[in-house]
Amino acid sequence: MELKEILAISGQPGLYKFVAQSTNGVIVESLIDGRRTNAPATSKVSALAEIAIFTENEDIPLAEVFEKLYTHTGGQPTIGPKSDPAQLKALMAEILPEYDRERVHVSDMKKLVSWFNILVGAGMTRFVEESEQTSAETETEA
Repeated sequence: MELKEILAISGQPGLYKFVAQSTNGVIVESLIDGRRTNAPATSKVSALAEIAIFTENEDIPLAEVFEKLYTHTGGQPTIGPKSDPAQLKALMAEILPEYDRERVHVSDMKKLVSWFNILVGAGMTRFVEESEQTSAETETEA
């Protein structure tokens, strides 16, 4: 399972795995309970691979943030999304110290930890594809 197959659907809680295209939307499967449903074409559907977090310099892909969080937690779920805003901000500062404090809101942090916990609960351990990770390491070395 890769992040490009994992979808967030506006107005619906949780994360969904893309199953198939339908005539009037997409068929998705919930990562929480495994139920399949149709997401209508009118819904705003975003693949997690296309989402990024604002930083002081450039936007960091969500996959890289998840990798840092996975390393930080040792592969365990992190604090819950209903945690105190100060705890969420402290966690964000630990894993991504350069995040843009003006544009990344507490609601974004709640989504981040909620999605991370869902993905870890679903058994996901690798968030960055090997080809992406190798090119990121090459850019860092240069």
